[in-house]
Amino acid sequence: MAGVAQIRRSVMALALPVTVSSLLQRTEGIVAVFLVGGLGAAPIAAVGLGQLLAFIATTLVSGLSVGANVIVAQLWGARRHRDVGEAARHFLGLSILVSLAVAVLGMTLNDLAMRGLGAESGVIELALPYSTLIFLVMPFTVLIQVLSSILQGTGDTRTPMYGMILVNLLHVLIAYPLIYGRWGLPAMGVKGAAVAVGLAEATGVAYLMMRCGRLFKPSIRLRGDLLRMLWDVGAPVSGERIVQQAGILIYTKLVLLYGTISYAAHQVGLSIESLSFLPGYGFAIAAATMVGQSIGAGKYTRAKLENWEANRLAIYIMASMGIVFFFFPYVLLRAFTTDEAVIELGTVFLKIVALLQIPLALTMVLAGSLRGAGDTRFIMSATMVGMWGVRVPIALVVALWMEWSVFYVWSAMIADWTVRMALLLWRYQSERWKVIRVIRETEQA
Repeated sequence: MAGVAQIRRSVMALALPVTVSSLLQRTEGIVAVFLVGGLGAAPIAAVGLGQLLAFIATTLVSGLSVGANVIVAQLWGARRHRDVGEAARHFLGLSILVSLAVAVLGMTLNDLAMRGLGAESGVIELALPYSTLIFLVMPFTVLIQVLSSILQGTGDTRTPMYGMILVNLLHVLIAYPLIYGRWGLPAMGVKGAAVAVGLAEATGVAYLMMRCGRLFKPSIRLRGDLLRMLWDVGAPVSGERIVQQAGILIYTKLVLLYGTISYAAHQVGLSIESLSFLPGYGFAIAAATMVGQSIGAGKYTRAKLENWEANRLAIYIMASMGIVFFFFPYVLLRAFTTDEAVIELGTVFLKIVALLQIPLALTMVLAGSLRGAGDTRFIMSATMVGMWGVRVPIALVVALWMEWSVFYVWSAMIADWTVRMALLLWRYQSERWKVIRVIRETEQA
């Protein structure tokens, strides 16, 4: 069995490219917020609102990407490489069909959703065309996620990273002139940010398809066993994300009650917090991949070591970022906006999220390890308890009954993530994940 030092190196080798890739993926949104920041608080809020709706919509297909990662990892660990190719083909086809349906749904309901959230009319006027364009190019967004997950499941985390480097370079080169009308291009404002996303992500999909073509097995046969695997693992993931994002919708509506300045501070603060959130996501994907491959190979002791090494490294990095958030919030916020009112509120937001970095790190990586084992149903339950049993009730009482400051609404996040951490830690320690079977020998073609 590999030693702890070797496992630590393997975790870092997987996690670092995933972290960079995830950071670059999120950078699309950060760049959009950063570039429109010079236009004022309303454009910041508009882009943030459009991004929120798009992110919520992707929860409907999140089970595809997570399911692809887990199933490919376990099949790869079991050395069932032909099944990996057929699984990849199935997941890609489903992602195209489902993402098209979600795009149409999003373009149809985005106006209603914005008004339901209680956004101000000036913000909706800017957010609606941005959101419509983002939904129009959503199939490219989903394909990047699914193709990246397939490759990550095989242990190849570098190719998705290179793809996201390409996407981000193109995005920056295209977004700035389209937003502000530079280099002979029309000034499109927030719409320019959305157009840039579509062009950059279409190029990224083409690159990933060329790079992972070796995995796909040409066939028109449908494999019922592969579809059942995807349903068993992916359906609870989509359920978890829907539960999470439904709660975020209510939570965001409560923040919007405090006005555009508060929401702009919330959005800029979330963009900054992603600097720590995304490394945590990288370690979660690394844990899911390594644990999945080890379980596929029947190496449960190694899977446990991989989980704890990923947790330890995530805590070190995210806690360090929390210290930066707490002591240097003004410097970070000033890089995104010159609006002093937004900076004043955002300073408190960053101090609050600094306090939840360790619970967040443990929650993310433990969830990644449990997903790698196929224990996605319990994660969905923990998310429901944390979001709907803790965060939303606290925020509702604070905002509507007590009518306290938005600071207390933000503080509900700490309680939410702490409860989730405790539940997932208990589940992992119980070792019930060991009895879950995602793949079976009788299903091999």
